[in-house]
Amino acid sequence: MASSKSLMNLLTFTFGSAIGFFISYLLFSIILEEEVKIQPHILHNDPHGQHSADSDNNQLQGQMNFNADSGQHKDENKNIAEGLYQKVKILCWVMTGPQNLEKKAKHVKATWAQRCNKILFMSSEENKDFPTVGLETKEGRDQLYWKTIKAFQYVYDHYLDDADWFMKADDDTYVILDNLRWLLSKYSPEQPIYFGRRFKPYVKQGYMSGGAGYVLSKEALKRFVAAFKTNKCSHSSSIEDLALGKCMEIINVEAGDSRDTSGRETFHPFVPEHHLIRGYLPKTFWYWNYNYYPAVEGPGCCSDLAVSFHYVDSVTMYHLEYLIYHLRPYGYLYRYNPDLPKNPEEQSKDEALEDNQKLKQKITEN
Repeated sequence: MASSKSLMNLLTFTFGSAIGFFISYLLFSIILEEEVKIQPHILHNDPHGQHSADSDNNQLQGQMNFNADSGQHKDENKNIAEGLYQKVKILCWVMTGPQNLEKKAKHVKATWAQRCNKILFMSSEENKDFPTVGLETKEGRDQLYWKTIKAFQYVYDHYLDDADWFMKADDDTYVILDNLRWLLSKYSPEQPIYFGRRFKPYVKQGYMSGGAGYVLSKEALKRFVAAFKTNKCSHSSSIEDLALGKCMEIINVEAGDSRDTSGRETFHPFVPEHHLIRGYLPKTFWYWNYNYYPAVEGPGCCSDLAVSFHYVDSVTMYHLEYLIYHLRPYGYLYRYNPDLPKNPEEQSKDEALEDNQKLKQKITEN
């Protein structure tokens, strides 16, 4: 009888332990799975590789209208921005695909794309409802340069006279068009030049990062399209930004300096936190060896007139829209205007110092 009772106790203990281990396993699996899901923007040490932001994590299902409260800003003086909108006309085309229209492209359409003079979404297939232009290519990273070539050819054939500058961006790029117009206003669209985040390997004059976006002058667009008709350029590589950069150098299109008047970068290949937080990008990361100009980490990384950020998921797309176009600190006038001359008081001080130096020099000479 005692033996039966001991056996029963042993079986009960064994069964209870098995159930306990099984429940613990399930709990740990769920916790670990959630930790993996919330890891933000895992970076891979390959400038042309796939990024974690290409996954489905952190994607919004709906679309938001951030301009619904535009009445809040009715007293804001936008004369300069509105003047540049008419003077510096930019056609934007966004690289996307059928699988990304709902996940990414529609959030671009709801935010920064509204400030382009003309916006086109380029895909492998036509979608009349969205709408997208069908380039009749396959999808995949190895098709990016084909899509780029065909997209610029389409723009040249149909919209050459509708804009002065032609911007290519990805469907996970956020672009501040007002700042881009300021940058481009210093140049003529008849000049063979293009701008973006300038990288240095493989091309003597450098080339522009594809993810940060790049913008071609009208003359640069004409030369790029003509180069494929005359075989000066060809589809030599599937690496879109590098291949385009090599072509630009062949056809004598200048790689322009897109930094602001303080020497800070305006086009950014990552989301703001990767540039702003010191130590976020390890020094072994490819980024540090690719920059044409010395790269800065921390607050000095980025211009107050930043033009673009890349790997922006749908949630961050609206974060940036709010922070850039809606948030205002009370009681402050804008603190950085590179086009303003020095105020009279500063100017008179500088002139007085200069006159004083000249006077001292004359006394010494005499």
